[in-house]
Amino acid sequence: MSQHFVASKLSSISLATADPVQQEVLAAAQKQVGFIPNMYANMVNVPGVLSTYLHGYNAFRQHSGFSPAEQEVVFLAISQQNGCHYCMAAHSMLADKMSGVPAPVLAAIRAHQPIPDARLQALFAFAQELVRTGGKPEAATGATFLAAGFTERDALQVILAAAAKTLSNYSNHLFETVVDERFAAYQVA
Repeated sequence: MSQHFVASKLSSISLATADPVQQEVLAAAQKQVGFIPNMYANMVNVPGVLSTYLHGYNAFRQHSGFSPAEQEVVFLAISQQNGCHYCMAAHSMLADKMSGVPAPVLAAIRAHQPIPDARLQALFAFAQELVRTGGKPEAATGATFLAAGFTERDALQVILAAAAKTLSNYSNHLFETVVDERFAAYQVA
């Protein structure tokens, strides 16, 4: 197995070390979440990466029409498909503590097992296949997604989530981001 490229010459940015543009983005991020996650401190090396992520993430959270639990299932599906251990830990904690994802659903996702809720399974499968196929899920997967009560507009919302998660997942790969202490108990082995 080959080693992947790591951004070894870039370091995390704090409010104290940030230039004015980075500082503005970090301050806004801190106001939103109450702290600066390690992921944000890395992404802000290019302020446009973090600000674009925050905009897309917030648009999905506020306007997708998905319930908080459904949002978390989408983020977990994408992060798992992309192999992002940081986002798997963070969204597992959010799923468990804030978004109301049922424990058996979260356990199934984390164990790569079928989800014991047909609607959430259809959503999860659609999100993963959308990412895995570069936006070309099979017709049968789309039909199952629609039969579960989702719409074509919902499919576009999943694309929005995938775009935001691609920014964070890929940045975390590039930086080998250390999972923040508040998410550490949810790391996936």
